[in-house]
Amino acid sequence: MSVHPFTYVRADDLETAAAALTSDAVARAVQNPDDVVLLAGGTTQYDLMRDGVWSPGTLVDISGLPLTDVEVEGDLLVVGAGVTMADLAAHDAVAGLDVLRDSLLLAASPQLRTMATVGGNLLQRTRCRYYRDPGVVQCNKRVPGSGCAAVEGTARMHAVLGVDAGCISVHPSDLAVALVALDARVRLHGPDGARTVPVTDLHVRADEDPTRDNTLRAGEVLTHLEIPVPDARTGYLKVRERASYEFALTSAAVVARVEDGRLAHVAIGLGGVGSVPWRARRAEDVLAGQRPTLELFEQAVEAELADAFTVPGTTFKPELARRTLVRQLRDVTGASE
Repeated sequence: MSVHPFTYVRADDLETAAAALTSDAVARAVQNPDDVVLLAGGTTQYDLMRDGVWSPGTLVDISGLPLTDVEVEGDLLVVGAGVTMADLAAHDAVAGLDVLRDSLLLAASPQLRTMATVGGNLLQRTRCRYYRDPGVVQCNKRVPGSGCAAVEGTARMHAVLGVDAGCISVHPSDLAVALVALDARVRLHGPDGARTVPVTDLHVRADEDPTRDNTLRAGEVLTHLEIPVPDARTGYLKVRERASYEFALTSAAVVARVEDGRLAHVAIGLGGVGSVPWRARRAEDVLAGQRPTLELFEQAVEAELADAFTVPGTTFKPELARRTLVRQLRDVTGASE
C-alpha cells in the first residue's frame, strides 16, 4: 500500500479553521478543493484515504470547535454541525419530529452514529462502488472524462433522478432527505463572511457536474443547520435490503398538513434514487390543495418519476420508489381511498 504524506492542522476555533483553509500554504485548494479538507467525525474520510481514493495534502481537524449545541429558537431548531447523529436523535426537541428522528436512527449503525456528525453526514461523498475503487478507471466523478463504469456494470444501488449516462452516483444521506422535506438551511462561514443556503441548493446534481459534490466555496465551513419545526405530520420510510446498517434502495420523507379535507401543505424528499437529496417538487405541485387520495398519490409519483434515467441494474427503482412514496403519503395524511 502506498503512503501519501499529509499535513494535520487542529483548529480550536472557527477563525483558526478558516485561516487554515485559506492560508498561503494551502492556497492551491482554490484550484484543487480536494487538497485541503475538514475532518470532524471522520467516518468516511478515513475510508477514502485508506483506499487511495482521496489523498488530501492537508487535514483540518474541526472536531474540537464549539459546534455541538442544539438550540430551539421559536419554531426553528438550530443544530451545530459538530453534533453527532446519535445525540441529535436523542434530543428532546426531536422527539416529536418523526421525519428527522427516524432519518437519523435508520442510518448507519449505532456505533457510527455516535461518531458521525450531522455536518459530515450532509457533506459525505457518494458510496458508489466504482468511485470508491481506484482500480476502476471509468469514473467521471474521480477522473473527469473517463466515463461511468456503473452504467454498464452492477448498478442496483445507483440513482435514477438527476443523472445521465455520464454519472449515476447516488447521494447516500438519510438525514439530508429529511432536511430537504423540512425546508432546512445550513449556515456557512468563509473568507467572505457568513451566508445561509437551503439544503436543496447545497448539493450538485451528477447530470450537471459529476466532479462537484456541493456548492461550498473555497474556505467555507458548515457551522449549523437551521431546521424549521413544521405545524404538520411527518414521517420517514426507508426501504433497504436488510433491516440495519444498510443504505436505502429507496426512501421517502413526507411533511404534510391536511385542513378541511385538503392538503394545505406538503413537502417531499426522496432518497436512494437521486444524485442529490431529491426534493419532489413535481409531485408536490400535483398534490397541493387537493383532497388526499391514493389515486392522487399515484398521479403525483408518476409526474415525479416521468424523467427517470435507468440502466439495466436500476430498472426496478422507479416502481419501488412509487410504492415507497405512495405508502408514506398514505400513512402521513391518513388517506384511506
